[in-house]
Order: sequence, then structure tokens, then C-alpha cells
Amino acid sequence: MSPKSAGLAKKMGHTDVRVFLAGTPGWKKAGKSVTASEKFVKTDNIVLVDLRSKEEYEAGHIPRAHNIPLASLAAKEDALPLKAPVVVYANSFLEAQQGYDIMKKWGVKSGSIWPGGVTSWTNKGNKLATGHTPASISWTRKLGKNEVSAAEFKKALEGSSNQVILDVRTKDEVKECSFKNALTIPLDEIEKRIGELPKDKEILIHCTTGARAEMARAALDKAGFKSRFLLSDVECSGSDCVISE
Repeated sequence: MSPKSAGLAKKMGHTDVRVFLAGTPGWKKAGKSVTASEKFVKTDNIVLVDLRSKEEYEAGHIPRAHNIPLASLAAKEDALPLKAPVVVYANSFLEAQQGYDIMKKWGVKSGSIWPGGVTSWTNKGNKLATGHTPASISWTRKLGKNEVSAAEFKKALEGSSNQVILDVRTKDEVKECSFKNALTIPLDEIEKRIGELPKDKEILIHCTTGARAEMARAALDKAGFKSRFLLSDVECSGSDCVISE
């Protein structure tokens, strides 16, 4: 989507326009951090970690947060569910970044930082909770609206008479690797090529992370198609695609 957006920006009169083709996946792969939105911290199915001291945590913390002080974080690898989306915060962005880096080394699949800690939280009009941290961290993967599970998606890859796999990555990405028998239509071509899709079958859509797949699903929904999207990382291993759950 970035090149298309850059083209629109140029048509609007902007002259210094550049594209970061690797996107968020490439940014993360390069070891860079990302920040979480207020809505994500409030309502999403995440593990929220407060890296401050026990005393600071108990005096006031963001609701749902678990306390693992940064000083003892290195010894707490077994306490975190590595498949969970983990959001960390601290007294400073530097401390939050240090915690983020440690968790990424452990293999946390999806990590982000709430910038500004409790100060930015209360500045937005949100309240703090008080008291002790929960005894343990528990997390269960929950499917969102119109989402297909990785298990069902993999089963469909084996061959289903009533489901079709749709790959909405770019042509260059598809050249690198793709699932056998998947239909391939880049996201920015969906609307003009929608007639190539069967209306009598459910369409399961994927990209590299799920972001483009979700946008494609919305377009298919408007056109009257039955579809769901895969919200999982899809990476290349040689010439094969691999789903990371």
C-alpha cells in the first residue's frame, strides 16, 4: 500500500515523498520498537507489563497490568506467554525499550511499548488501579470478528471443497514464496479483479501479518462475498510459506 499512498501524495502536490517498503514487519525485524495505541492497551487481548518497582506499581498502575520490575526481568522469561501480544511501560521510554529488547530476545511474537507510562495514561483522562500484582500471568488466544484460526487455515490448505485461499501480498512477495493452489491478487487490485473470485465458496485471506488481509476482507464483504482473514505472521522459508502462530 505504501507505493500507492506515495503516488497519491505526489498527485496532491507533495514533492519530497519516500517509501519504506519493508513496512512494520521489516521495522521489527531490524530490531526497532513500535508503540501501542490507547485503545489497544484498554481493550485488546494483550499482556500488559509494568516495569517499575513494586512500590510504584502498587501505588498506581494501568489497569490489567502485571508488575515485573526491570531489575528482575531477565530472570522472568518463564512468566511470559511468548505467543501473546505484550505491551510494556516504565518511567521512561529508555527503560521500556530495555524491557522490550529483553522480551524480543526471548521470542515474544508481538511486542510494543506504551510511551509515557502512567503519566501519559492519566493525562488522557484514564484512571489508575492500585494494589498487588496478580500471582501469575495467564493468556488465551481469542479470535477476533471475521478471523480464521491458523489451524483451520492450515486444514484448508490441504484442500477444501468449499473454501478458497486468497493471497493479497504484492507480486514480488508472491514470487519469493506462496501457498500451493492459492489465488493471488494484490490488495490494491482487489476491487478491479473481484470478478475472478468464486461467490459460491468461502474465501480465506492472508498477507504477511493480517493487516492487508483484513482490508481485503472488508472489500469482499461489500461485494457480497463470504470471507475471513488470517491474523498471523506468514514468512518465507526457502520457497515455502510458513505460518507463525
